[in-house]
Amino acid sequence: MNVFNAPDFDRHEQVSFFSDPKSGLRAIIAIHSTALGPACGGTRMYPYASADDALTDALRLSRGMSYKNAMAGLPLGGGKAVIIGNPAKEKTHNLLLAYADAVNALSGRYITAMDVGMTPQDIAVIASGTPHAAGYDAPGKRSGDSAPATSLGVFEGLKAAVRHRLKTDELKGLTVAVQGLGKVGMGVAERLHAAGAKLIVADVNPAAVRRAVDRLGAESVPVDQIAAVRCDVFSPNALGAVLNDRSIAALQAVVVAGAANNQLERDRHGQMLRDHGVLYAPDYVINSGGVIHVAGQIFGWGDAELSTRVHAIAGTLKEIFRRADMEGRPTSRIADMIAEDRMGAAAKAVSSRAAE
Repeated sequence: MNVFNAPDFDRHEQVSFFSDPKSGLRAIIAIHSTALGPACGGTRMYPYASADDALTDALRLSRGMSYKNAMAGLPLGGGKAVIIGNPAKEKTHNLLLAYADAVNALSGRYITAMDVGMTPQDIAVIASGTPHAAGYDAPGKRSGDSAPATSLGVFEGLKAAVRHRLKTDELKGLTVAVQGLGKVGMGVAERLHAAGAKLIVADVNPAAVRRAVDRLGAESVPVDQIAAVRCDVFSPNALGAVLNDRSIAALQAVVVAGAANNQLERDRHGQMLRDHGVLYAPDYVINSGGVIHVAGQIFGWGDAELSTRVHAIAGTLKEIFRRADMEGRPTSRIADMIAEDRMGAAAKAVSSRAAE
């Protein structure tokens, strides 16, 4: 695939390909924008079926990080990296160090953190080879685990969406379908259970499903049925592209609010959700608690600052919902417009300073 002709290429500033035969590293680092600051986003290790699939993921995810960081009000641009390989079988110490060299080659334009297939311990290994890493455990640093902040942000954002669409501040008695029970999804489910919501859950990991059933009184359904169950809220917390022609047509929820990245298969699915009377909490806004946590480690923010920023996600969504109603546009487009305005203003300011 020619990167410039790729469907998901969106004026990316830089797309770099790295290969290290000795360690087996095959990686792509995509920098979408540095208008607001150095590009920051996680590294994902996944056994992609092809290099084209890996490129598609890197392009989509890096663009999402630009918009996410802009909407979270962070002084960071957007980037993402993918490593092609099975993390359970092919991840080695030498591969991680070779990847650190790849990050160094970008001279600080990209700061890496954790994503699917990577652990805080892996990021610590990478950080031993590059100063351009965050989101890992180290003496004198905040914990690298960003899942609690992500879960909190999703929960607060979900409540804001319920308040707007269902006109209630109560989650008690509402039915929420939770797709994906990893650390973030389980954290969201636990908060929902504590608030009195009824849970329907699905995950590819049977052990996670059993925990939710036993501890949270959840009902379980097969993974391929969770998006179509009768519920008030659908909360996707697994991988992306879950909202598409087929799933939206079958959707019975009136609110979609979850942590998964790139939930819309294509931009037009935001309009399709609106046409179906579904309020969508744009994914890169509601799930920004994790990158806020990472930014806190980068910039040394205290607990109060982090808490304020994560809780502000609900207010940002409230403004998006208000504008979407007023302008008759899908919430996804409103979020994009706000983020683009912020990045555009920053780029203009940089150009003006350079011209002086």
